Amino acid sequence: MPAARSRIGHDRGKMLAMLIAPAFSLSLPTATAAMVATTSIAHLTGLDIAVIAVYFAMVIWIGYYLKNRANTSEEFFMAGREMTAWIAGLSFVSANLGSLELMGWAGSAYQYGILAAHWYWIGAIPAMLFLGIVMMPFYYVSKTHSVPGYLKLRYGQGSSTVAAVSFAFMTILMSGVNMFSMALVMKVVLGWNITFSIVVSSLAVAAYVALGGLRSAIFNEVLQFVLIWGGALLVPILGMIDAGGWMGLKTRILHDLPGQDYLHLWRGLGHFHDNPMGVHWTGIIFGLGFAISFGYWTTDFLVVQRVLAANSLRSARMAPVIGSFFKMAVPFIVILPGLLALVVLHNPNGSLMHLVGEDVVSAHPGMGLHSYNEVLPLMLVRYCGPGLLGLGITALIAGFMSGMAGNVSAFAAVWTYDIYQPMLRKNEPDEHYVTIGRWATVLGVVVSIGAAYLVMHAQGIMDYVQALFSFFIAPLLGAILMGMFWKRATKSGGFWGLLVGTVTSVGLWAWVHFYPAALRFVALSPDARDMAENMYRALWSLSITVIVTLVVSLCTSAKPDSELKGLVYGATVLPKEDPVAFYKNELFWAAIAVVVFVGLNVMFW
Repeated sequence: MPAARSRIGHDRGKMLAMLIAPAFSLSLPTATAAMVATTSIAHLTGLDIAVIAVYFAMVIWIGYYLKNRANTSEEFFMAGREMTAWIAGLSFVSANLGSLELMGWAGSAYQYGILAAHWYWIGAIPAMLFLGIVMMPFYYVSKTHSVPGYLKLRYGQGSSTVAAVSFAFMTILMSGVNMFSMALVMKVVLGWNITFSIVVSSLAVAAYVALGGLRSAIFNEVLQFVLIWGGALLVPILGMIDAGGWMGLKTRILHDLPGQDYLHLWRGLGHFHDNPMGVHWTGIIFGLGFAISFGYWTTDFLVVQRVLAANSLRSARMAPVIGSFFKMAVPFIVILPGLLALVVLHNPNGSLMHLVGEDVVSAHPGMGLHSYNEVLPLMLVRYCGPGLLGLGITALIAGFMSGMAGNVSAFAAVWTYDIYQPMLRKNEPDEHYVTIGRWATVLGVVVSIGAAYLVMHAQGIMDYVQALFSFFIAPLLGAILMGMFWKRATKSGGFWGLLVGTVTSVGLWAWVHFYPAALRFVALSPDARDMAENMYRALWSLSITVIVTLVVSLCTSAKPDSELKGLVYGATVLPKEDPVAFYKNELFWAAIAVVVFVGLNVMFW
């Protein structure tokens, strides 16, 4: 019966929120009412405004300063391949630590408890280490500008085009998520209308990425990494003091939310109905830990592009290892605020505040509801006074710009190299492609503005994002793994495997969307929920990609080994690296990362 109580309590929370919405709350404007300003629940002092203004001026200045170092395509799209391991590693993590991470997973922690930390540990660390130790030699040695570029070398133009088009589509949608997240912060905290917030921030990102290219994006991401940590740490530190430390937080959650397991990573995953996420451990390990995680961290050009900008193969391999340590620490600034919000956010009458899905807020405008996505800004307003509020908002702005800049710079590179050049203008001067890259950056920002409003129809930011990953990232992983580790994989096999896998994922989503009873077949249980469905859909699409690639390849002719050098294990002589002290070796630090990773999972079992 605990599972039934959990689900009933969740539903009652939604009903209660709709009936006793706090007086000071703000409804989320719909797209048609986005220009209407709302009432703020916080006011910035002169010091707060100065902090934000200095940050905006700094990022624009960095883009302008680096403009003269982005004149060639290698400089604009790959930062001249001059980044050190630390710079590439911090940028690697920062590109992923956008506002959708800060706000989305804080909201998911409110919904699902500490289960959300899986996306930072088993859903990231093994894949990051695999990228650095195993896959980077092929990406780096082939000197490809993108993951679709690798597919072109391995399978041909057809597979590359499928990957490039799907990836470009995904980055635009992901950029829109970042826009929406930032607009939501400004709406909740300052009362600014959504459209104004989107336009101002997106213009700043378009300016510094279009001016300085990837180099500008990377240097700003390192700056943003520092600001995110400096600003975002305020909420968990002050919140833990308020809650009485970790033990005090656990006691209050158990008291206020009886029958719901928000505090264990693995203990409640024996059955779909035993945890708030409605997922089974097989979905976490195989769906998230392999299909989605490896698909994102090893094939998503948004993050791989940062590592490819490293100045040597050793730096390229070390960058994801360095990033893994910071990634393991991110739950302390993202997941912890969501857990704290369960017990410290109250209505003006003293009752516990109940947040609801974004779709519920959009469906009931004017009722003063708050969504899961608003956890972090609500916590920021609760704990941060003058000066500190400006720093906290600057951290969220930095996260927004980091995530959006990563997406638009990746979109510009993929559009230029993998769509425009091979399909439209093949033999133009290098300067022409740099110009196209700058215009693609602006185009990506403009289209992303429209995509921002699509998020309003999702229950939560991360449910939306994980659905996108299952559509585009999981099939791409299958195609790349088959091509990189199996010499027999053929051009036709790679193309049809990737295409059928992508279509399968979208088809499964549509099946469940229009026929909800199909959930028992896609997610293996009628008790599964949205996030679990995403995991199993990703696993199905990955499996279909591998099977189709295998079957078609066995029926078609493979390339000779001489044409696979630098692209496939067994046909490539890897460059030898000079011996270094053990404390500088990426294998040593990867082993340390594994020990810490296992320790965290045992600690929060």
